[in-house]
Amino acid sequence: MRDDLSDPIPPAGIDLDRPSVARVYDYYLGGTANWAVDREFGNRVLAQFPLIRDVALANRLFLNRLVRHLTKLGVRQFLDIGAGVPTAGATHQVAREISDDVRVVYVDNEPVAVAHAEILLDEEGSRDNNAVISGDLREPDKLWAEACATGILDPEQPVALLLIAVLHVFQPGPDGDDIGAECVARYRELLPSGSYLGISHISDDGVPPALDEKLVALREMYDRSSASRGIWRSRPEISALMGDFELLDPGMVWTPQWRPEETGPNAPRISFADPSEAVVWAGVARKP
Repeated sequence: MRDDLSDPIPPAGIDLDRPSVARVYDYYLGGTANWAVDREFGNRVLAQFPLIRDVALANRLFLNRLVRHLTKLGVRQFLDIGAGVPTAGATHQVAREISDDVRVVYVDNEPVAVAHAEILLDEEGSRDNNAVISGDLREPDKLWAEACATGILDPEQPVALLLIAVLHVFQPGPDGDDIGAECVARYRELLPSGSYLGISHISDDGVPPALDEKLVALREMYDRSSASRGIWRSRPEISALMGDFELLDPGMVWTPQWRPEETGPNAPRISFADPSEAVVWAGVARKP
């Protein structure tokens, strides 16, 4: 039974018993691919942490700048894992501003995200250059094989792997081991030379003291209410996810600080008192 009679009938496999990280994020961004359970949780978070909408938007704008910059550098293949619900400024849309021959494979394990990505590609008639698959980040070899099997990606050519705001909702193993870092290491091995790895990751490392308690409360809310219990890494731990890849300038920085010159002319403006209020570290690195 739906929580709100005004909500559309959900796709098969959707869990409406608890909020979804992807659908709540969509709600913060002003999207429509969310249900009453997601909005109720999102509103509780906003009451405790009003900056969360700007945090989400700053992360989205980082993604847009990353895609724009890498496309200018000649990247023509993107693998967007944990892509979430596609909204305005999806990876292929931004890349297409620069080049018509960019190819993108979207991956998510949230049925709503996958369904909406498929609808978007069908409506645009852009299936020739783009694909969407349901996949699990925790299975690097399987996911990589399925992404290449779409025929969209050429595994012999450089690929930009995007892990945007996904690794911090990645559950640690039963013994507390960092399975997420192990999986990222495997993806680095799979990527051909000349590929890129883009990461954004929430963290309480370096945030203003006034945000410390709010972030603790935010993490507890997500851990109690969401299907995903995450891991928050320090800035050095996030940088370590790049392995021996070469960090592009300006290095590992807060999302608003990563190449602001690549911001699109129609992008909304966000006014943080300090970049650290974005609470998300971001960086891009190249495989030698």
